[in-house]
Amino acid sequence: MKDHELRLRALGIDTRREHVIYMRRDCHVCRSEGFEAQARVAVNLGDQSIIATLNVVNSELLAIGEASLSTGAWRALGAAQGDRITVLHAPTLDSLSAMRSKIYGHRLDARAFNAIIGDVASGRYSDLHIAAFLSACAGGRMSLEETIDLTRAMVDVGDRIDWGGVTVADKHCVGGLPGNRTTPIVVAIVAAAGLIMPKTSSRAITSPAGTADVMETLTRVDLDVPAMRRVVDREGGCFVWGGAMPLSPADDVLIRVERPLDLDSDAQLVASVLSKKIAAGATHAVIDIPVGPTAKVRSEEDAHRLQNLLEQVAQANGLKLRVLRTRGSQPVGRGIGPALEAHDVLAVLRGAAAAPVDLRMRSLVLAGELLEFCGHSIPGKGRSEATRLLDSGIAWEKFQSICEAQGGMRVPGIAPIREPVITEHSGFVSDIDSRRLARVAKLVGAPGALTAGLQLHVKLGDSVQRGSPLFTLHAETTGELAYAKHYLATHPFVTLGEAVAT
Repeated sequence: MKDHELRLRALGIDTRREHVIYMRRDCHVCRSEGFEAQARVAVNLGDQSIIATLNVVNSELLAIGEASLSTGAWRALGAAQGDRITVLHAPTLDSLSAMRSKIYGHRLDARAFNAIIGDVASGRYSDLHIAAFLSACAGGRMSLEETIDLTRAMVDVGDRIDWGGVTVADKHCVGGLPGNRTTPIVVAIVAAAGLIMPKTSSRAITSPAGTADVMETLTRVDLDVPAMRRVVDREGGCFVWGGAMPLSPADDVLIRVERPLDLDSDAQLVASVLSKKIAAGATHAVIDIPVGPTAKVRSEEDAHRLQNLLEQVAQANGLKLRVLRTRGSQPVGRGIGPALEAHDVLAVLRGAAAAPVDLRMRSLVLAGELLEFCGHSIPGKGRSEATRLLDSGIAWEKFQSICEAQGGMRVPGIAPIREPVITEHSGFVSDIDSRRLARVAKLVGAPGALTAGLQLHVKLGDSVQRGSPLFTLHAETTGELAYAKHYLATHPFVTLGEAVAT
């Protein structure tokens, strides 16, 4: 065996998208190069190369002369069992000095952000480096100019779609309001009106479900750019996971690390949202900012600050933007979790009698606003046009056509374990804590378990009698159900009062 060469053995270790290499401490490469655990190394196979984090093995899991890779690294190299790889020290990253400068509170220029984001998108940063960068940019440490530069860097590092100069609609919610799954309904209405709306969406960051998670229960969402173009050319709209295409590719890397940190700063949120819109070719976008005591944005002051940041960064990047502040005092719809939210979406689109009224109304407001903003409807008439397209069934037909064009439509599943949570008292629902609710839904398995989550049976102001169900937990395993119930025992998210909530 040649110097620096090791034979690959598959161990099937999933580290999500982080590239990890596993090597014996006593292997000739570790000894000769002085590698230690957590070292960043260059792994080469033929003309393919990646940067990976070293995990050291002190057992017979690997034989002398063998190494293994995480499943993501294995796929990135196109490796096969028994392939021979070479492992060397990773090249020095000049951008780390800029990242350290930001940690110490210094402002970065466009060149620094370009270097950092370029290295992030190319897989040269470890998760530790990314977490440090995200933390350094959180807590109000980013100026307007830095946020603009970060957004541009995230756009420039990936591809950008050009739709030929036509008006291209987009819509986004900043999050923090469980069940607010308006996007699939808005896309169906807007595309049914004849506008172009190529919707790219992220998976959940801090919530129990993102739009991509929900739509994945209904159709294929991992389309590449050519497939996305074919769907949009045929139907006018699409529902695509942004991580499946090279549009602002650094965003999905950052999101993967943000998720376990439960971190979503204003600057990173703005750069993430707007870079995706710009890269996808949007010309007009409506942004929904729910405001509520337990939403992501808790006060009008916070909403005003975020709105100003969104508007200024959008303007600097040539994107026309309209921001709507909406009520965020309680969850939207009944289902919380990918499949449960998908069932709510289908109920609204089909015009079912039991469809959640709040989800329907919020979708109509946003769709109407977008129709007016894009010049399809005259001011004041957008909502009535959106209502006509929804109530006539035209939007439902368009939704089905888009799903079929993306690979076929399927029925979302139902969790095998369902357990209602019963109230021990009578009263009126005076408060629903959205953050605690989201935590319960995640503990019970969402969004990783697509059918997991919870179904709400009450809204603010509802009168409930002792022994009636407040919500039903949906789980795919008994262990996850137990986790959620243990948390609920000390962190209830529904509060009952003696008077009607105002």
